[in-house]
Amino acid sequence: MSKSGFGQIYRQLSSKLLDLVVTPHVLGEVPTEPTTTEENTATEQPIKQKIICYVLQNYSRSNALIVDGETRRLKLPPALDPLVVGNQKEKASVLFLQHHNENNLLNPPPHAFPPRLLRLIDLLENHPEVDIELIPVTVLWGRSPDKEDSWFKLLFTDTWATPGTVKQLVNIGLHGRQSYLEFHQGQSLRTLVEFARKTHPNLSPATYILNTLNKYLDGQREVVLGPDLSDRRNVMHSLIKSKDVQEAIRRESIRSKVSMIESERRAIAYLNEIVSDYSHSAVHFADMALTRLWTQLYDGVEVHNFSTVRELAKDYEIIYTPCHRSHIDYLLLSYVIYKRGMMVPYIAAGDNLNMPFVGQLLRGGGAFFIRRTFRGNGLYTTVFKEYLYSILSRNTPLEYFIEGGRSRTGRLLPPKTGMLAMTVHSHLRGRSKPIVFLPTYIGYERLMEGSTYVGEMQGKPKESESIIGILKTLRKIERIFGKVHVNFGEPVFLDDMLKKHGADQIKIEKNDDPVPQEVSDAVNGSGNAILENINRAVVINPVSLLSLILLATPKHTLDEEICIKQLDVYRNLVAALPYDERTQVTPLSGKEIIAYGLKLKLIKRIKHVLGDIIAIEDNQAVLLTYFRNNILHAFVLPSLIAALVEHNGSIRRGDLINVIRTLYPFLKAELFLKWQDEDLKDQICAYVEALIHAELISIDTEGNLESPAPNSEDHNQLVVLAAPVMQSLERYYMTLALITQRGSGNISTRQVEELSYLVGQRLSVLYEFNSPEFFDKALFQSFIKVLTQQGYIRNNEDNAIVFDENFQNVAQYANLVLDDVTLQMLQHITTFSDEELKEALDAVAAQQAKRRLKRKKK
Repeated sequence: MSKSGFGQIYRQLSSKLLDLVVTPHVLGEVPTEPTTTEENTATEQPIKQKIICYVLQNYSRSNALIVDGETRRLKLPPALDPLVVGNQKEKASVLFLQHHNENNLLNPPPHAFPPRLLRLIDLLENHPEVDIELIPVTVLWGRSPDKEDSWFKLLFTDTWATPGTVKQLVNIGLHGRQSYLEFHQGQSLRTLVEFARKTHPNLSPATYILNTLNKYLDGQREVVLGPDLSDRRNVMHSLIKSKDVQEAIRRESIRSKVSMIESERRAIAYLNEIVSDYSHSAVHFADMALTRLWTQLYDGVEVHNFSTVRELAKDYEIIYTPCHRSHIDYLLLSYVIYKRGMMVPYIAAGDNLNMPFVGQLLRGGGAFFIRRTFRGNGLYTTVFKEYLYSILSRNTPLEYFIEGGRSRTGRLLPPKTGMLAMTVHSHLRGRSKPIVFLPTYIGYERLMEGSTYVGEMQGKPKESESIIGILKTLRKIERIFGKVHVNFGEPVFLDDMLKKHGADQIKIEKNDDPVPQEVSDAVNGSGNAILENINRAVVINPVSLLSLILLATPKHTLDEEICIKQLDVYRNLVAALPYDERTQVTPLSGKEIIAYGLKLKLIKRIKHVLGDIIAIEDNQAVLLTYFRNNILHAFVLPSLIAALVEHNGSIRRGDLINVIRTLYPFLKAELFLKWQDEDLKDQICAYVEALIHAELISIDTEGNLESPAPNSEDHNQLVVLAAPVMQSLERYYMTLALITQRGSGNISTRQVEELSYLVGQRLSVLYEFNSPEFFDKALFQSFIKVLTQQGYIRNNEDNAIVFDENFQNVAQYANLVLDDVTLQMLQHITTFSDEELKEALDAVAAQQAKRRLKRKKK
């Protein structure tokens, strides 16, 4: 038998043996057959033939066999078939960048060129009509970053070290079902050769090509494995010895009047408290446990726009910045990323989660812990910032919640810029890869913490995290929670934000260097841009649509046929004018949405001979405001248009635009809307045309916008569409009335916030608003902040609010939206005598003091 025949039998037998234990997961896009329409620029001859050659970084027979098997399965040119051009023949269509010399196994030359690469370059010289398409391929056995202190991990998982024969055999045995293969974008060998000769005349083309492909495959490997990491102990050792931390230790010793040894002991204790302990075994355990959890808990996890992540990971340091709706967010996002072949990000977690057992599991999955506040603690600040700097310096992906804590209302919270500011500070200290923030929308249809959120918003104290609390939550595991959606939004590039605010040339030398104003402006701008882009990636699911419609009715009920029509109107509206190109809308029809809501036991059908009625299930109305608020921003502009047209019966288009322009800054700040003032007119006109097309409004003979006839079906649909914006407008008017009633210079900002909160609470009880966020302090703070920014109010030297007639004009706009009964009710409930005002504020102060005392005791 010939040598080549024996080789074929050996390959086939080896492939069959590998097939028994190896099932590689193919990541990314599969390459297509190369086209042959190019020209050889050196000879101006057309290239008639393109040949594929696969590029592997390290020599490995098993890796070559895996690639060969997958290329055959995917109907691609087989990797181990001979590469033939004219009279020249290579045994296989595989190129190993690290050359394997069968005659010198023990001492291979350190920088030897792969002979096949040299022969392929010569081949192109002799055959100008041929080009070779080099397709780099990554093969991984398991996905653990290198852990220098663990021989077990080094032996049994894939790392940055090149595996030896024994380790490769163990890899095949243990990780055959966890092997990963990715074909990358093909590169023309002829183009690489010509470029090398043109730009690097002093290097041989083989040197340039070898360096280029090695660097490229290193980058692709880092996307999956993450950077080459050391173990936790070594990380802590390097941090404690860093110049900035040593200086902070000296300052702490002087400030606290303790020895340097004691001061260093405190720094080490802080590091122990903070530093992650990423473990492949912990991640693998979480993978299996979470797969089971999602299967039992949800009908599915749907992921949108993940291609954005894969594309950015090649060139950028990714910082995932999701909205924060549930404790599940931590687990869900990491699970989604890991399952798609990317490195699990390091997660900034609140130290309230650093509980026994749970904290260690989270730490093993990449979590590092941060105190809620550490103002005034210079040593902790320096230690934490140095750790963050070390993470960014190694190009490790990060994740943190820009809102700080979990939203209790379903709305996005104002950005907490502490982590963001420290990230920018570290970036300006030493730039490695450019940073990109990846806003991520997470949308649920039911929440584990739902009942807890409702209680907290209705005044109950916030529950502290504990093992017992987690066990109570796990009791709900058998319940069905519908689907969960993860949608990756439009990226925010840090360098662009720095340049926009004139901070792109600023350098920061030390850990404790102050932050210039331009950098602070860039941080604040980035925070708002991230939140706006999270909202752009909104997923409008069946539960949020049902909530939006049924909560807009007085008794949270609708005739079933009318409810179906209203659902279809809303779906058609967002289909015709989506909030953003990344917005996702449920494909279900109105009838299917109702069936889905019944399945989740969020609504009920009341049978009636004249037609069935759809109603919100008992005790679910308050909770459903959470899901309505998830999508409120996507409907607030058409809702405001509907409210103005319906309330006035007929309104000029110009007046409509002017009123909306006046109110828009407040809505933009509250809901993180994406439109700038210059875009607003076109967007209003587009929504007006959409509502005319839907026959919810019409144009009269004078060109004014007109409401349908009262009590008609179209009019009732317009009333329901108008409802979502009403609570915001009522809340605005309530605050305006409180300020106006006390008079200019007679009440402080803090007093207005406290009174607005109290009045909102009272309104929700007296008038059944069924919406805890109606008295959310953050919303009143946001409104007063915008009033100040727009110049309607200011604080005098006594910190009291002063205003002029311009401020009172804003309040009068309420007449164009709110009916007389609502205006009278709000005017009545916001009228206080001096004695009543003092009594109310004293009660608030006493309640706050009681809570502070309770926290201290804990």
